[in-house]
Amino acid sequence: MIEVLVVDDDVRVARVNAAYVEKVPGFHVAGQAHSAAEALGRLETSPRPDLVLLDHYLPDETGLEVVQEMRRRGHQTDVIMVTAARDVSTVQAAMRHGALQYLVKPFAFAGLRAKLEAYAELRRTLDGGGEAEQAEVDRIFGALSASSEPQLPKGHSPTTAELVRRSLMNAGGPLSAQEIAERTGVSRQTAQRYLKLLERTGRATLTLKYGDAGRPEHRYVWATRA
Repeated sequence: MIEVLVVDDDVRVARVNAAYVEKVPGFHVAGQAHSAAEALGRLETSPRPDLVLLDHYLPDETGLEVVQEMRRRGHQTDVIMVTAARDVSTVQAAMRHGALQYLVKPFAFAGLRAKLEAYAELRRTLDGGGEAEQAEVDRIFGALSASSEPQLPKGHSPTTAELVRRSLMNAGGPLSAQEIAERTGVSRQTAQRYLKLLERTGRATLTLKYGDAGRPEHRYVWATRA
């Protein structure tokens, strides 16, 4: 699990953001903080979080000052800024101080989910180690560039895509097109079409289940499940 520290001066907003994080497979909220001092204190506890969702407007210091102090103390914890600050100078400073992403408030769950899923993909890539060719380097640097869901091909419904995505994401294991169809109410052919799309875009992984006879059954599992 990727442990996340949620930092926001507004207790209600922090709770909402924490609830959003918990809805994304593979992520767990390690704690919440409502000031810079509290956030830095949480980073001194063990185990340390892997990722900080950091507001910029805090009562004692700014989020950017928190990042600077984190680095001064030797903390390499990843940071995604989640803030209403939208001036270019703040965004630029966040980049220079090492924030991986910048999510502007207000945002919907889908916006944060996309950032977290991209972050999880980046971690999997980096955890593989070894050497990287140029194409791999480009993929690493571009892993967090997507700010929203990928564009659907012509003829695909966003509503149906979301139904299939959620059914697969919330499943306890691999599902077939028939099982997705039963859970969503769409036809098996439609479920298969959207599952193939999820596989092509790297959000689902295809597995094969071999029976006693006949062709193997195609089953899909959500790729970001940890």
